[in-house]
Amino acid sequence: MGIAGLWDRYRDQSGQWQDSYTMLTINADEDPLFRDYHQAGKEKRMVVILPEGAYRDWLAAPAEQSRDFLRPFPSDMLVARPVN
Repeated sequence: MGIAGLWDRYRDQSGQWQDSYTMLTINADEDPLFRDYHQAGKEKRMVVILPEGAYRDWLAAPAEQSRDFLRPFPSDMLVARPVN
């Protein structure tokens, strides 16, 4: 499974290289699966799951086309199981 994300490498104040990573999320208030997660009354979020075969497209996309990837992954293709 591929998740859309961003990364950056920068020098901190001491001159050391630091790597920074983040996974992109979108609103999931209406998603049949993810709307049941997070606290009641709070905005629901889900990571941007990339369809199989789109990983290279995400990595090569110019910034102006990146927004095209920010859509919910079909919930019927995911499985949620309780953790004991």
